[in-house]
Amino acid sequence: MPWTTVQVEKLDNFFIKGDSTGDRVLTYREALHEAFDQSLARDPKVFIMGEGVDDVAGVFGTTKGLKEKYGENRVFDTPISENSLTGIAAGAAMAGLRPIFIHARMDFLLLSLDQLVNHASKWCYMFGGKVKVPMVVRTISARGWGSGAQHSQCIQGMLMNVPGLKIVAPATPYDAKGLMVSSIIDNSPVLFVEHRWLHKTTGHVPEELYSIPIGKGVIRRKGEDITIVAVSYMLVEALKAAEKLQESGISAEVVDPRTLKPLDEEILLESVAKTGRLLIADTGCKTGSVASEIAAVAAEKAFHLLKKPIKRVCCPDTPTPTSDVLEKAYYPTAEDIFNEAVKLVKE
Repeated sequence: MPWTTVQVEKLDNFFIKGDSTGDRVLTYREALHEAFDQSLARDPKVFIMGEGVDDVAGVFGTTKGLKEKYGENRVFDTPISENSLTGIAAGAAMAGLRPIFIHARMDFLLLSLDQLVNHASKWCYMFGGKVKVPMVVRTISARGWGSGAQHSQCIQGMLMNVPGLKIVAPATPYDAKGLMVSSIIDNSPVLFVEHRWLHKTTGHVPEELYSIPIGKGVIRRKGEDITIVAVSYMLVEALKAAEKLQESGISAEVVDPRTLKPLDEEILLESVAKTGRLLIADTGCKTGSVASEIAAVAAEKAFHLLKKPIKRVCCPDTPTPTSDVLEKAYYPTAEDIFNEAVKLVKE
């Protein structure tokens, strides 16, 4: 059956089933706002800092009104000085506070690498476990309205190489709230990666405070013929592709890792053992990506179970174009996942 292209604009309110039961539905951004609100209310040691956290928009609405509710000492704007401020957050965490430092764009997280990689991620090890660094670095990645090469990168794969740093990348509103709460209460530095295009997606979210274990993935759709591991926003595209594959007689199992480091290897290997085929969809460029690491784990531990070579659906290894036409060609979609899956199963 031929693929029918769905315009990206139609995905604003994409609803992902299976997160939670109940009638209460929130957007991804509303779920994050609730996680911040409830965490600030629960623990006076929690505070939020970052560019624009107290402005009218409130970082896409995720921090809106929190300054007025909790005061400017706990929710405050910061200068454009990423490395220094990451060091301030790390120092505050070492002193017993629980900072949430927000980077509105992942690209500029690169300016923080000295403090994040050489300091915050290493202190617990270097002090024999006697020092904890319970900080969250929240960063927003990826595309939108011609952001171009310096404002739309997804570099989470690069940061998987950092010992001592946990990385989560929730794809649903339920997971956004639960994993943010888990990140805040964790005693290690956690990089919280969210894709800009997820902010308007919707899902069931309980009103009460809850957490989701870091390091545990989830099967979003069960299948028998092929495993599709979808990272962050690519879950939306993978679920659309799985629906279309079903119409073509292919049963796809969709795995959402949720946490990139530590990675849930068990759920990956169990799925590959069942299907014998693996396709990984990632939001970053192909070389050195999250998809590359997942493929390496599968090749190392499940090679004997694979019926076909592993496939990766990622962005090409080129800077992101600004042109709307080129941007649409640059980013992988459900159609790309569908086509590669068909090749793996039927060729």
